[in-house]
Amino acid sequence: MAPERPLGADATPVPVEQGRSLSRSGVPSPPEGRGPALYAALDLGTNSCRMLIAHPTGAQFTVTDSFSKTVQLGAGLEASGRLSRTSMTRTIQALRICQKKIEKSGVTRMRLVATEACRRARNSREFIRQVRRETGMSLEIITPEEEARLAVVSCAPLVSPQTEQLLVVDIGGGSTELVWIDLSEVPPEERAKSIMRMRMGFNAQGAGPSARVVDWISVKLGVATLKDQFQDVEDDAARFALMSWFFEENLASFSPYQNPGPRRGFQIIGTSGTVTTVAASWLGLKRYDRAKVDGLEMTSGQIDGVIRDYLALGPDGRRSDPRIGRDRHTLIMSGAAILQALMRIWPTDRLSVADRGLREGLLYAQMSADGVLEEGP
Repeated sequence: MAPERPLGADATPVPVEQGRSLSRSGVPSPPEGRGPALYAALDLGTNSCRMLIAHPTGAQFTVTDSFSKTVQLGAGLEASGRLSRTSMTRTIQALRICQKKIEKSGVTRMRLVATEACRRARNSREFIRQVRRETGMSLEIITPEEEARLAVVSCAPLVSPQTEQLLVVDIGGGSTELVWIDLSEVPPEERAKSIMRMRMGFNAQGAGPSARVVDWISVKLGVATLKDQFQDVEDDAARFALMSWFFEENLASFSPYQNPGPRRGFQIIGTSGTVTTVAASWLGLKRYDRAKVDGLEMTSGQIDGVIRDYLALGPDGRRSDPRIGRDRHTLIMSGAAILQALMRIWPTDRLSVADRGLREGLLYAQMSADGVLEEGP
């Protein structure tokens, strides 16, 4: 079990066990002696299966257990349009572990979502039924808009009071979501809260000035799908350059890209395994430390330096580099290509690193909907 750590709608109720009572918010009360009600959030992506179990703690939450495994659900999807039998079997094995953790913890609320691979695969409904049959878990395939919204909500605690224009970037395995938010009408002390209040359609709830979404886009290129498109290019540096420019070309319909001129109080927050790996590499961490990475601010020069180091290492060097890890070495350059393209375009030379994303957004959304989070200061 991972150590407890603080962080910091749409909840699917778990059947209430016999003898359990409902709290005033409608959430099943935890069994006697088990402490606060526990929530689970599971994110099944193109490359990874990740889950958090947590309970509310004041205005935030405390993680009591977690799970993360590379399952490569989308392996071969680009060519066939289907989830392979091997990848589905591998993923269901990981989901069985998650189901056992949920059952053992006595989770009272959960939301279990699947993203781009299941959105695209022709046999995704068959896969969802198989998951339900073999694990008892009900996966929900969410829209790109909902995925982007939840990523934004998770990053709210990292928004600076000085930020007037915010770009949140979530680099996934099969897609990359970008959301541009105008906070200029919101009082500085309310900016993070206004993002936390966002609901479906990116509308902020509540009275007074609110965060306004200028535009958002889901680019159908993530670390796995972009890598697959250029796997026939043998030269490492040429492949990286082609991936970066190709990703930039796919941003043409994103309105802030068409007019990215200088803006006051601009902040980019990047959330993904790519961003946290680049940050850990810059810090020289041989063992990952979330406390040192989450909230770190990096300059574009520092990011470029790490990427040049990756290119100098080559495929063999990256495979053995402990800063990258064996689960990510084949995907780090496609992710870095996306990251470099973004830093090349926008009017800032700084990036805020977020070790948080869809799972944290799912937890915040469930707890907020249930009214179990206290108002922040």
